[in-house]
Amino acid sequence: MITAKIKQRIIGKGCGAIFAPVDFLDIGSRASVDQALSRLADQGVIRRLTRGLYDYPKKSPRFGYLSPSADDIARAVARKDNQILLLSPAMAANQLGLSTQVPSTPTYMTDGPTRNKTIGRQVIQFRHASSKTLVGAGQKTGAVFQALRYVGKDRVDDQVIGKLAHSLDDKDRVLLSKQSKHTPAWMHPVVQQIVAYA
Repeated sequence: MITAKIKQRIIGKGCGAIFAPVDFLDIGSRASVDQALSRLADQGVIRRLTRGLYDYPKKSPRFGYLSPSADDIARAVARKDNQILLLSPAMAANQLGLSTQVPSTPTYMTDGPTRNKTIGRQVIQFRHASSKTLVGAGQKTGAVFQALRYVGKDRVDDQVIGKLAHSLDDKDRVLLSKQSKHTPAWMHPVVQQIVAYA
């Protein structure tokens, strides 16, 4: 019964979804969820990525099962360990179009311990950060603050402000303004320019 319910939810999420036992604790006890996931992995419905982490793999006709994205893995790991997650400054700058460099190791800031996680051939780095650094985690604003850290106080120009402003909607801008009081002082005037950018 529990296995069928879990399977139904997994299939509902669609191919490429990653999950941990904590995602199903509303369906059954930890032991029964672990058992059900084990059973589904043995049946080939899902794939065990590492201890306590599974995916419902995407399949390509040419390449077979595809590896999940670093972003999806990092989010699932953070959920599993009940931790806050935020892109590193370099990754945020790349995602928001301020840098063309793709970090060789995907790196995320977290309130958990600093560690590397290897999933298949992918290595993901988690770096412990202070609560000040983690402002805006889980929201677009967090990526903006991280991108500003990457660019640095002396390299913020109109182009940077324009790009960041375009990545936000009105609700994000209000939030950015509110959250900026927890960021370094040099960011305050920059945030005001982003919020006012027309």
